[in-house]
Amino acid sequence: MTDQVRHTGGTGGPPAKHAGRLIVTIDGPAGVGKSSVGRALAKSLGLEFLDTGAMYRAATALALDRGVDVSDASAVAALAREARLHFDWTQDPPALIAFDQPVMGRLRDADVDANVSTVAGLPELRAVMVDLQQSIGQRHPRLVSEGRDQGSVVFPDACVKIYLDATPRSRAERRARQISGVDIDAVEADLIERDRRDSERAVAPLRQPPDAEPVETSAMSFDQVVATLAALVRAKVGDALPGEALARRRAGVPCGNAV
Repeated sequence: MTDQVRHTGGTGGPPAKHAGRLIVTIDGPAGVGKSSVGRALAKSLGLEFLDTGAMYRAATALALDRGVDVSDASAVAALAREARLHFDWTQDPPALIAFDQPVMGRLRDADVDANVSTVAGLPELRAVMVDLQQSIGQRHPRLVSEGRDQGSVVFPDACVKIYLDATPRSRAERRARQISGVDIDAVEADLIERDRRDSERAVAPLRQPPDAEPVETSAMSFDQVVATLAALVRAKVGDALPGEALARRRAGVPCGNAV
C-alpha cells in the first residue's frame, strides 16, 4: 500500500480526530540518530515508522538533480508536489518514492547532506510536507514519527513526545564510526553549524516541545537508547502496546489525535 496524497501547497486544515491513535514523536538535532532509533523503537513496539527526514532529503536531491535552486522556496515546493512523494508501506522499511521511482539510495549523498538544511527551512516546502505527514498520520494512526517539528507542529497532541539529544562531539564520533575516514573535528563543526541554522530558521525551528521528554544519549549505546525510549513509551501508554491500544479504542479514549 502506498500513500499517494494530493498536495495543495497549504496546511489544508487539521486532520480529523478519531479514537485509537497512538502517535509517538521523536524530535532532535542532526546526527542524533532519530531515524535509526525511531525505526528500531517502532519495531519493538509494534508500530509503523515515519522518516520525515528522508522526505526533506528527497526534496533536496530532486532539486539538485533537476537544476532547481535549493533556495528558491516556490520552485522547490512545486517540484515536491509534482514528484508526488509517498512511501511504499509494503516494504520494510517503507521506501520513499518520487516520480514513481525509489529515491532512498540518493538521500545520504554528500551534496544532499550539504544542502538539506537550506531546503528544510523553506516555508512553502514545509507546508507541503506538513500536509503530507499529517495525511500519513491519518492513514497510519499507530506510528513513530521522527523529525524536527513532529511534536510541536505536525502531531502536537501525540501520545508521547520525545526530544533526543547528544553533544555535537558524540554525534560526530557516532558518524565517524559509520563512515570510515571522516574528519571528526570537521564533522563536529558541521553539526554545530547545522544546529545553529536549524535553531534560527524562521519556520519550524529546532525546538524541544515543552511537553516532550528529553533524553540525553551522549553516554548511551544504540541499544540503550532504544530500550530507554521503549520503557518511556510503555510507562505512558501501557506495557502491552497492541492490547493497550485496542482497549483504548474499545473505551473510546483518544490517544495522539492530531491538531
